[in-house]
Amino acid sequence: MGRGSPWRALRWALVMLLAAVAALTAKAWSDTVAGPHVMRLTARIKGIPSDTPPMRLLLLSDIHVAGPDMPPERLARIVQQANALRPDVVLIAGDFVSEKRTATRLYPAEAAIAPLAALEAPSGKIAVLGNHDHWFGIAAVRRELEQAGFTVLANAAARAGPLAIGGIDDDYTGHADLPATLAAMDRLGGGSVLLSHSPDPFPDLPVGFGLMLAGHTHCGQIRYPWGGSPATMSAYGDRYACGAARENGNLLVTTAGLGTSVLPFRLFSRPEMWLIELVPAGR
Repeated sequence: MGRGSPWRALRWALVMLLAAVAALTAKAWSDTVAGPHVMRLTARIKGIPSDTPPMRLLLLSDIHVAGPDMPPERLARIVQQANALRPDVVLIAGDFVSEKRTATRLYPAEAAIAPLAALEAPSGKIAVLGNHDHWFGIAAVRRELEQAGFTVLANAAARAGPLAIGGIDDDYTGHADLPATLAAMDRLGGGSVLLSHSPDPFPDLPVGFGLMLAGHTHCGQIRYPWGGSPATMSAYGDRYACGAARENGNLLVTTAGLGTSVLPFRLFSRPEMWLIELVPAGR
């Protein structure tokens, strides 16, 4: 009996280890394919008339259409969820497609972006491109987005009701031109909203600029249960990696996004979309 005890202890340890691995695997898959959590925030924006009714901006990002976790059919269901929120403007902060080697299936740009044509936003659908869009083939991604009814901005700006929405080309791959984007917004006038794939240009904004929206970090995608993550793909680490940040009179919202990059799963970082209600600064 004495000689058998160490073996029984080893077997129990192995059983416990396998149970822990199974539980962690189940948790990761649950986090990966969960319906996006809707994060809500109200932001006061200067530069729009005081009698302007609230505007609802919906921020999506990092869709990364690919199997097994984000086939076009799942994206179509997310679009239905987004439409139920009745946004005035839909903003997507890049990385529509995926070329990751761990995918069970890759999709052409046409199939990846087609579900987004059903998004409904009376004041417009606006997008910028991310690093994976550049690596995948930017011409095809842009073409399909425009056919789906999006205005694609690359260091340029567009008007959406009382807002001047600027779109920076991807900072991670070195295509961003913040001064050109800000100049384009100044020419339009109105409340300032800046859309960027990466949050890293945020510290370079003028003091009191307004609101910036970003993605790219996936909030780490794989996070520690107590917070933080091994990697954020941001030069600033966790500083701008997730949620809302306020500096120099400006507000940054960085979304965890919808899909996955490199590895086809999330852990302690669920998909999300942000519904941001804008009201005049004086209200």
